[in-house]
Amino acid sequence: MNCLRNINSLLFCRQFCFLLVFSVAACDSKTQEDKNRIPLVRVGSVFLYKDELQDLVPDGTPAADSAEMTKRYIDNWIKETLILIKAQENLGDIQKDIKKKLDDYKKSLITYAYEEELISQKLDTTVSPQEIDQYYNEHQPDFELKDNIVKVTYVRVKKNAPKLDKVKQWYKSENEKDITQLKSYCLQFAENYFIDNNSWLLFDDLLKEIPIKMYDKELFLQNNRYIELQDSVNNYLVNIKGFKIKNSISPLSFEKENIRSIIINKRKLQLIEKMKEDVYNEAIEKKKIEILN
Repeated sequence: MNCLRNINSLLFCRQFCFLLVFSVAACDSKTQEDKNRIPLVRVGSVFLYKDELQDLVPDGTPAADSAEMTKRYIDNWIKETLILIKAQENLGDIQKDIKKKLDDYKKSLITYAYEEELISQKLDTTVSPQEIDQYYNEHQPDFELKDNIVKVTYVRVKKNAPKLDKVKQWYKSENEKDITQLKSYCLQFAENYFIDNNSWLLFDDLLKEIPIKMYDKELFLQNNRYIELQDSVNNYLVNIKGFKIKNSISPLSFEKENIRSIIINKRKLQLIEKMKEDVYNEAIEKKKIEILN
């Protein structure tokens, strides 16, 4: 199986390389380097050389299998090369278009690599809380919620878990001591839990954790604070401490990471634009640009 994967990989790479060769220009003559190599097969003006089969057969392969693998590879090479030559002969204007696309793609790759190196060296990724606050305040209409979100304390424990009466008191409490005790309890006994007064969750993500069905999510949120459910295995305790309905403005705490990414991306674009402007100005200063007509 490994042998077949190696052969398929080699065939794929060779087909891709040939496509580039035939799309850009015909191979009408051998290079000086090629003249020092041993050709095995010629198809038109394209050669398959002995050294190209050097790593085809893994060490220790029986002679009969080695010969069969080599023959299969050469046969496939011949067929693919014939097809590509035929395609080249019939491409016409399409061939010119392929060449242009390849040239454009090469330029894009080189430019992208340079831009990424510039960004890695010079981009400031530190975003202050003040910058985040300012961006949020200036762009609030952009932060309209697409889904309902909640602040919640959620605990799932086995029906036979100890001190359930205490847990049912703690999950409703805002007292720091009770919250600490609840966290300690959950670390030992909870199947799953979420206790964080500062973070917002998607309501749909919470609903994946509790066995409850509803027809109107917004109405449910407006009319329920404490939810206690159970099934044959678990108890589910939910304290909905706050909620925001979809189509309302998303709270800043829910958008901080998103805003940070937006600000950094804007800096990237500004850095690239400045680089382009600097390169242009340098070329003007050194008289590298000449308008001929």
